[in-house]
Amino acid sequence: MPAYLYDLIARRAPAPSKTFLETPEGRKLTFADLAAGSARMANALAARGVVAGDRVAVQVDKSPDAILLYLACLRAGAVFLPLNTAYTPAEIEYFLSDAEPRVFVCEPQKKDSLLEAARKAGVAHVETMGVREDGSLVEAAKREQETFADVARGEDDLAAILYTSGTTGRSKGAMLSHGNLASNALTLVDYWRFTDKDVLIHALPIYHTHGLFVAMNTLLLAGGSMFFLPKLDPDLMLQLMQRGATAMMGVPTFYTRLLAHAGLTKEATKSMRLFVSGSAPLLAETHREWTARTGHAILERYGMTETNMNTSNPYDGDRVPGAVGFPLPGVSVRITNPETGAPLKQGEIGMIEVKGPNVFKGYWRMPEKTAAEFRADGFFITGDLGKIDERGYVFIVGRDKDLVITGGFNVYPIEVETEIDALPGVVESAVIGVHHPDFGEGVTAVVVPKKEGAPDEKQVLAALEARLAKFKLPKRVLFVPELPRNAMGKVQKAELRKTYGDLYKK
Repeated sequence: MPAYLYDLIARRAPAPSKTFLETPEGRKLTFADLAAGSARMANALAARGVVAGDRVAVQVDKSPDAILLYLACLRAGAVFLPLNTAYTPAEIEYFLSDAEPRVFVCEPQKKDSLLEAARKAGVAHVETMGVREDGSLVEAAKREQETFADVARGEDDLAAILYTSGTTGRSKGAMLSHGNLASNALTLVDYWRFTDKDVLIHALPIYHTHGLFVAMNTLLLAGGSMFFLPKLDPDLMLQLMQRGATAMMGVPTFYTRLLAHAGLTKEATKSMRLFVSGSAPLLAETHREWTARTGHAILERYGMTETNMNTSNPYDGDRVPGAVGFPLPGVSVRITNPETGAPLKQGEIGMIEVKGPNVFKGYWRMPEKTAAEFRADGFFITGDLGKIDERGYVFIVGRDKDLVITGGFNVYPIEVETEIDALPGVVESAVIGVHHPDFGEGVTAVVVPKKEGAPDEKQVLAALEARLAKFKLPKRVLFVPELPRNAMGKVQKAELRKTYGDLYKK
């Protein structure tokens, strides 16, 4: 039995001479380079004692070599464990202690500061990888053979562990199998119509499911190509749209930054067939403005670390602003009462639960937590609140932990945010619950105003009075230059709750 996911990639690969990725500096990797380079890297891992099931933890900057390392782990039977490049040594120590990897790969300049954390965790080998074909692991791989006897892996064997953000307690390692990743990527190839003719603009980080699995695996299985950018660069991205790119996957920040660029026009995007947005909610205003400027409707979808993609707006048909589309083929989605788990009626807001071949195997070394997050019939409790309308479109209204309970009433932040965001002079908003001595939680709006025509607190509240029930009205409206976000563009409401925690203290 071959290495399940890698074998699938290899069997679907186009001509070996075809370019898979190209960097702005001009470095290219063909599909032949992927095979040879990942073999060299797999041999280097095996030389360091890596066997089937061993974890390989990786905290490195985005580079072609990091992709070769990911593929090498698939071939060596190892479990790939990408870590956010922003994590501190103290945070890294937790991940290494929890996952117990045989090999930890970090940036050359960070090695000295991370050695103690690796030593405490009992890591056997600490290697380095830079962005210019440098680092100890890269140098070791250059001395290895270009062939490798792939380790047998089945669809239920682990391919990766991705740690969740840990906003409520310890970070949890989501265990993703070869079958989880393969099934989701194959579905997206078909659903989003990817072929070997496609060229993707890839400016996402690769320590996250969006950039690594959704983008990378999908293009690999389609036999397509990509422009491999280190980060968001609107000038370069617009140039690439006129240099043969056909698709882009991004977070909402990509689209707002591009909309602020005078070069974004229908002419500039005429060769593009698909713009995908995810990882954070896309404002309906952004969706509409993008369509008006480019003639393209952004395709928004919904996924999680634990599940990869669950739903997507259709390739053909209405891409509804504010909606995340329909359940993907093979994936079941239902809305339930968060307290009882009982199914809710169409249009009612409740807990989103999903089931399908994309859903992870559980949390690493947390059997109790795993059991608590699954229903008896196999549905995973996502922690996201949403609804399904009469046409079958799924809408996300927020995280369960973001629900505001004020005076005994439930307030869904998205409902208030939608009304505020529609006001003249408002860029965006975030609604949170802050401890209140009389109401339990006070509905609190944090607003990013436009430079011109921005409303004040009284004007916002006056506009909302006619649109929302009294218990939903914010007790306070606060103004900030920007909202705190993580690397994938998600608003960090936990940070806002911490910042304004004493707002209503008497």
